[in-house]
Amino acid sequence: MALTLAVASGKGGTGKTTLAVALALAAKEVTLLDCDVEEPNVHLFLPGENQRSQLVNVPIPQVDMSLCDACRACVDFCEFNALAVFPGKTLVFPELCHSCGGCKLVCPKQAITETNRRIGDLSFGQFGKVNWVQGRLDVGQTMSPPLIRAVLAHKGNGLTIIDAPPGTSCPMIAAVGLSDYVLLVTEPTPFGLNDLKLAVETLRQMQKPFGVIINRFDSGDEGVEGYCLVEEIEIWMRIPQSRKIAEIYSVGGTLLDAVPEYKEQFSRILKDLVQEFSGDEA
Repeated sequence: MALTLAVASGKGGTGKTTLAVALALAAKEVTLLDCDVEEPNVHLFLPGENQRSQLVNVPIPQVDMSLCDACRACVDFCEFNALAVFPGKTLVFPELCHSCGGCKLVCPKQAITETNRRIGDLSFGQFGKVNWVQGRLDVGQTMSPPLIRAVLAHKGNGLTIIDAPPGTSCPMIAAVGLSDYVLLVTEPTPFGLNDLKLAVETLRQMQKPFGVIINRFDSGDEGVEGYCLVEEIEIWMRIPQSRKIAEIYSVGGTLLDAVPEYKEQFSRILKDLVQEFSGDEA
């Protein structure tokens, strides 16, 4: 049962994590990866057993000025302006560095080595048959894709569910890159429709198959439904607005705690996707 399913959204607040956790709880056995590293929260709903943590570092250049002759080869190579040469000093701007290692390779004097720079950490936990991993970006860090890739390195051999960052920028693209299928969670509002269109365009450029779940489908307009109909986008599920769900969620409960009968629907979604992409049973 090898399937990597990403749960994403064009905007925050649509219920993406709510759905990712519910899908994980509906599975027989699953690895849940929280790649929303700027605000990870699956641990709030799946308190883990045997937790451990792991630091995540990225390599950044450091320049030995006794060897550097200010030839600017490193500066000319770097597309991200992470280095600058001044008389008697070559500066490195860690926040701009993408850790590609190219500056070290092109330096003719071998004046550049690399040192580790911490960007965040990983946490590991287990809740029943759900093994979860989440990344947490350190305060002040600006680039999350390296940490997201560190989370994705723990993808399971069976069913893996990825809780992707909201939006359609680099973090979301990094998170869904390894997925076989993407579930887009949206809401029936003008903002929800606008950002759904952006997410759809992004996934089509990436050639990723996808479908939609509409959360709070009865609390807005019919724009999202109409758009999915015209674009021939499959709507897997429609979840109504519910005070009971909101109340249980606010105290750390899950969607399946509020509406246990949804488990069958989520199991069906997983079963259909697993059969389509691996030919196995969920």
